[in-house]
Amino acid sequence: MSETVVVLGASPKVDRYSHKAIKMLGEYGHKVVPVNPYHAQIDGIDCVKDVDEITVPADTVTVYMRESHLLPLIGHLVKLAPRRVIFNPGAEAPAAYPALEEAGIDIEEACTLVLLRTDQF
Repeated sequence: MSETVVVLGASPKVDRYSHKAIKMLGEYGHKVVPVNPYHAQIDGIDCVKDVDEITVPADTVTVYMRESHLLPLIGHLVKLAPRRVIFNPGAEAPAAYPALEEAGIDIEEACTLVLLRTDQF
């Protein structure tokens, strides 16, 4: 099933896992919404500068940013109301979990790339 997936911390640098996730999500047929305030596009996919610019319903948000950068965005994520938020290795943000859980958003600490490759996404 195809989902709309928001990639927080999207990077145009090909060695970054967020970049690999953007590519792999597209290869698996998902609509990708990269969030990056400094780039208009990543691999030909239009970026949004911040979460508030997202105009389509998001099924999943996958996080590739440190907790200190994510915490100011939690209210915006709650408003976006995805079904789940995936915290990739190194991007875990325990301080954010209570607000997301209270909003009924599922939390998953996992690697998006592994979830895709093992058909668990």
